[in-house]
Formats: sequence, structure tokens, C-alpha cells
Amino acid sequence: MASAAPEFVALDRRRPFSRADARAAGIALRELLGPRYHKVLYDRYVSSSVPITVALRGEAALAISPAGSYLSHHTAAELWGGVVPRSSDVHVTVPDASSVRSRRQGIKGHVAGGRPDPVWLRRLPLSSPAQTFLDLAGAGLDLIDLVVLGDSLVKRCRLQPQVLIEAAAAFRGNGAQRARRAARHVREGVDSPMESRLRMLLVLAGLPEPRVNLIVRSEDGSWVRRFDLWYESQKLLVEYDGRQHAEDAEQWEHDIERREDLDRRGLRLIVITRRQFFDHPERVLERVRDALVERGAVGVRRRFRTEWRRYFAGAA
Repeated sequence: MASAAPEFVALDRRRPFSRADARAAGIALRELLGPRYHKVLYDRYVSSSVPITVALRGEAALAISPAGSYLSHHTAAELWGGVVPRSSDVHVTVPDASSVRSRRQGIKGHVAGGRPDPVWLRRLPLSSPAQTFLDLAGAGLDLIDLVVLGDSLVKRCRLQPQVLIEAAAAFRGNGAQRARRAARHVREGVDSPMESRLRMLLVLAGLPEPRVNLIVRSEDGSWVRRFDLWYESQKLLVEYDGRQHAEDAEQWEHDIERREDLDRRGLRLIVITRRQFFDHPERVLERVRDALVERGAVGVRRRFRTEWRRYFAGAA
């Protein structure tokens, strides 16, 4: 007498699943370990047609973490759209220190310790943008990286910088002083991490802080172009240009026309290249200082404060 065919459970292979789930769906171990599937984390797999994203790794990590766990630190920052140094681990905050199941390769566990409840973003529980900022200050992120993170969170999450200032003021954990200082330097309208870093180079050296994000408009009010940093009274623009090599003739002609347009408006432009910023930051400071003085700024310090040397490569 023929035996009945086994009944298999339907499985969404686009979402992380375990070996037990695979067996129940009729997927043999040999097939699971072959090219048709990716291993995301410990005992969590997906179809190889699915891209391995931060969100997917976070979902997989939560599936093998204790109930009440949520994504935090670097992982939460990336999910919010913040700019943060890369971490190879998925960061998960667990309810208490006795929760050990999340101590797997590829997962960095943290203990909640009275932190606020998580919020939800695209079906995932994670720390709020402000709490993520504080958590990373507590994890040792330095001043510059915290400002970069804060600027990016303000832009991507549509926060007011005051939210981070108030959160940092109430914070009593590790890194509280650094969090408060960084929050005071966070600004609205910053479009790139290098704008944040260039602004902080100037500030830490003791030069006046430039304003962020100048939009140059035509006579009819339409948008013409945008510049990173500017000193309004001196009509001085400072722009980071990350291009590694000279562009084609069309781009070169565009740059010439842009310079001529700025001249007509009485604006002076200083362009800082990637090599100049990383290899010769003191020369960058000298160029901005000299231009400020030439254009009538008063009280500009001739000798720079030394704190900038702590954070920026190329310092002597």
C-alpha cells in the first residue's frame, strides 16, 4: 500500500527562515546549503535572489533574539538613514543582561538598562533617532562622527536639532558630555558628511562658523545653484569638491561659467578638494582665514586652536 505524500508547510523564502522552517517546507539541507539560498545570520536563510540589506539582517537577528529585543546603535542609525561608521555586526538591544541568545556571530548585543521603549519603522522595532544618537555617544563615537550622524538624522528624519540638544541634556550615561557638545553643533540643511566635517574643521580651529546651505537664485527667484558653506557678511563661499580627477571639457566650461556668475554677484568661492582636506587640512584653514581677512572680517584669529589636529588626518 502506497504511503501518502508528506504535507509541506508554505514558506515565504524572501523572509529569513530557519533550518526547521526549511524542513517543514520540504527543503533538504543539501539544497538549503547550496547556491539557491543565502545564509543571513546564524540559522537564518533567504532565497539567493533576495538582496542582503541592513533591514533584512536586522529582521534575521531579531528572530533569534529574546522577546522584547530591538535594533539599536549602528544598525538603527543606518535604518533611519543616518551616516555612521560601518559596523559588521547587527546591533540588538535585549531586555536584560540574562538574555544570552543574541550572542551569536554577527550580532552585537546591548542591554536595555532603562532605555525608552523602541519605535517601529517598516515593521521593525528600533531605537528612536534621538536615542540612537545617545547610544552611539555612549558606545564611544567621537565628536566629529557624532556631528555627522546628528546632521544626517536631522535631514533624513526631519528633526529639529533642538530634539537632540534636549535629549543630550537629559542624558546621564556614558558619553553624555560628548553627546551634549555634539548636539550643539548639529545643523539643519546639511547635505553630505563632508560638509559636516569641513564645517567642524573650521570651528575646532577657532574660525567663525559658516552658515549652511546657500541657495543662489536668479532675478525671478528660481533656483540656480547650491553651495555648502558661506559667510554672509563677507560674501565668501566654501565648497567641498570630492571629484578625484579633472572632468571633461563640458564640465570644465560649466565651472568657468559658474565662477563668472559668482563674480558678477560679488561672491568669492573657495573650493576644497578631497586631497586638500585629508592631506593638508592646515592649508585649508589658512586659505579660509586669509579669505575672511581679505574680505573685511574682524576678530579672525591668526593662530588656530589646536583641537582640530585631534580629529583630522594629515595634521602635523
